[in-house]
Amino acid sequence: MDSVTQIVLGAAVGEAVLGKKVGNKAMFYGAVAGTIPDLDVLASHFTDTVTALAFHRGFTHSIIFSVLFAPIFGWLVSRFETLKDFKSWSWLFFWAFVTHPILDAHTTWGTQLFWPLDLRLAFKTIFVIDPLYTLPFLVFLILAMRQKRTTEKRQFYNRMGLYVSSSYLLLTFLLKWIAFTQFESTLKTQNIEYTQLDTRPSPMNTILWSANVETQNSYLLGHYSFFDSNPITFESYPKNHGLLGDFKENEQVQRMISITEGWYTISTEAGQLYFNDLRFGLLSLEPNAQDFVFKYKIEVDDSNHATFIEVPKNKRDGKKMLSRLWMRLKGN
Repeated sequence: MDSVTQIVLGAAVGEAVLGKKVGNKAMFYGAVAGTIPDLDVLASHFTDTVTALAFHRGFTHSIIFSVLFAPIFGWLVSRFETLKDFKSWSWLFFWAFVTHPILDAHTTWGTQLFWPLDLRLAFKTIFVIDPLYTLPFLVFLILAMRQKRTTEKRQFYNRMGLYVSSSYLLLTFLLKWIAFTQFESTLKTQNIEYTQLDTRPSPMNTILWSANVETQNSYLLGHYSFFDSNPITFESYPKNHGLLGDFKENEQVQRMISITEGWYTISTEAGQLYFNDLRFGLLSLEPNAQDFVFKYKIEVDDSNHATFIEVPKNKRDGKKMLSRLWMRLKGN
């Protein structure tokens, strides 16, 4: 999830663990702890794109990280804070650390919660930015912050923030199931044979859902809104995996295929190969659009080493997409 959401969650968890004893300091340290796992993005400054992608939401988003580093941070804070309770500070950091990846597991990218096992949890029930999850949570947190640390109202507001946000998170599973059954029913009605069906919410809402459908030679991409009145339609994108040729066995290419869990297409522009990650869809709702959210140019040197370079996104395209998503959300 986005940084603001993780800060709010971390602050609320910190308050739940230690708010009665240290007041707003619990929220402060919880907020700090809620951002620490995402420091793995710094890896992109020190390594190649593929390695950075593989590292993202890996070790720092695991239970092992929470267990190992919570006592370290707890000890450091207990050294200079008035409250010298090492155990309490360690519990605050542990719960702020571990709830971060649990929340991230609900997004499309997912997390390696059980690192070093090669297992990425990705429920794909919520977008990385969702105001319906974050804003009510933030309001309750601010209300709690304004109360004295020993009052029942403070605890009540903080609990309500945790309850409301968690209830919404549970609701997204039901919404995903409804959307999934709609896509599944449409595919059956249209006599489309497929091997996989993958669904996820569109940006900043859980009303409009997207689907990736794998067929033998192509992927079908479609949208469904709970306000739709017309049948779902799909756009077809050829896999073009054969364009990789023998290069498909290249180590870096294999790592990218593993990262995308096989949801990718290959395209060419002016003789240049591009690797398109289908898990996050397109920056456009136009028919036959080719501007994928995550698109990588594949460059190969003389020693047959592959380098993946992410194609920059145009901010204007992003704004236009949000506008059209809003229109599509209201129904087809």
